[in-house]
Amino acid sequence: MTLTTPALLFPAISLLLLAYTNRFLVLAQLIRQLKQMDTEEDHALIARQISMLRKRIVLTKRMQAYGVLSFFVCTMSMFVLFVGAQLAGAIAFGISLILLSVSLLYSLYEIVISTNAINVELENFEARKRAGE
Repeated sequence: MTLTTPALLFPAISLLLLAYTNRFLVLAQLIRQLKQMDTEEDHALIARQISMLRKRIVLTKRMQAYGVLSFFVCTMSMFVLFVGAQLAGAIAFGISLILLSVSLLYSLYEIVISTNAINVELENFEARKRAGE
């Protein structure tokens, strides 16, 4: 393995961490919006959304943590390869790939929960539309 192999992950991991940060910012914005729409008629909807938002925050924190760890271990593998320890560098790179995979799995699960949250909003919208007709 050469030094350039782990270096191929640098742009991908950087962009992934940027996407994770954007997800976190969107979650924070959604929480602020829920706080503003806190009325008696919206309590049931807000309660459903809060539980999903809590899960999404935990998942986002975990996917960011594993992404950062992956980036760190990838950097360490490049350093170890730079000093000539091929086996240790290959092992570190493998660990980096595993950490990145875990991060992506958390991301996938967060997407599923996010989709469920959107469906809750759509159900609420449809119920209000039917009540208004």
